[in-house]
Amino acid sequence: MTAALAHVPHTVFRATDDLTADAPPERRGLDRDGVRLLVASEPSSGTVRVEHTTFAAIGDHLSPGDLLLVNNSATVAGEIDGRVAGRGAVVVHVASELDDCTWVVELRTAPDAGHPVLDALEGDVVDLAAGGPRLRLEAPYPRPDSSPTGHGNRLWRATQLDDCTLAEHLATHGRPVAYGYLRSRFPLEDYQTVFARLPGSAEMASAARPFTADLVTGLVSSGVLVAPVTLHTGLSSQEAGEAPQPERFAVSGETAALVNLVRERGRRVVAVGTTATRAIESATGPDGRVRAAAGWTEVVISPDRPARVVDGLVTGWHNPDASHLLLVESVAGADLAQQAYDEAVACRYAWHEFGDAGLFLPHR
Repeated sequence: MTAALAHVPHTVFRATDDLTADAPPERRGLDRDGVRLLVASEPSSGTVRVEHTTFAAIGDHLSPGDLLLVNNSATVAGEIDGRVAGRGAVVVHVASELDDCTWVVELRTAPDAGHPVLDALEGDVVDLAAGGPRLRLEAPYPRPDSSPTGHGNRLWRATQLDDCTLAEHLATHGRPVAYGYLRSRFPLEDYQTVFARLPGSAEMASAARPFTADLVTGLVSSGVLVAPVTLHTGLSSQEAGEAPQPERFAVSGETAALVNLVRERGRRVVAVGTTATRAIESATGPDGRVRAAAGWTEVVISPDRPARVVDGLVTGWHNPDASHLLLVESVAGADLAQQAYDEAVACRYAWHEFGDAGLFLPHR
């Protein structure tokens, strides 16, 4: 994996702080599926149509035989307070445990995790709150000098120094990973989607959050297919130009076979989120066939490796220069993505994990 993106997104826009959703919709007087949905479609080549609706009406834009790919990873408590000797208080974000039993962590400013701490050093020891284990920073992750901006290291590989199990301590004393733009701290259940089954994501696979059990039942009853993939998310707070980190994924033989069948029948494969896209594309060969696969994925969807099977996307709204935008452009096309983002900014759609949604349906 390269630390810096080989390409930058074509989509250019300016999302101001006042567009940020600072709380779950249910705490802003909305139903979970009551968030806004911008549908950007391409009925014919070069013709873009943008429609505004609510997420509850997403079925109006899907057809019988279309397949929704959903991420069944559940969010875990990955944030806890800590202290670094000689540096003071920090907020620790824990991404995942690696195969060598070290952990990927990020240090952020206290008390609200508003900014990354970029001047930590190898050998720094982090004492976790509530009697948790100490963590020693071993090396930048994924490798030394991995910051694309040259301003320090955001992610670290850390060793646990005590017998206390980090995962168990986080389950008891941790909280969901959150950032400074939220008005408050919210419970872990606010960070779960209706599809969440397998714990492992440091951050919520948020594109699926607006789905409800009733909405899914209605979609299935109308003939829309739903199939799971798994991708345990890392930490999404990338610097501009930073590629996504490796993440664990799994695609079953049943899901692979269904994707292949849907494509053979000429129906759409619509991924719910960049995580579901990364998972299914990691199981797709150069021949466009999906096969059962599992492990760590380093696939970055971009002009160098475009989407092969995903031809529709449900997603939230991403920051400028984010690697997610390359994925959106790969699925939707640069022109469709640009017009959708222009419209979302002009109509003041809400950003981030608790915000509004987009449905991208490019010309097939």
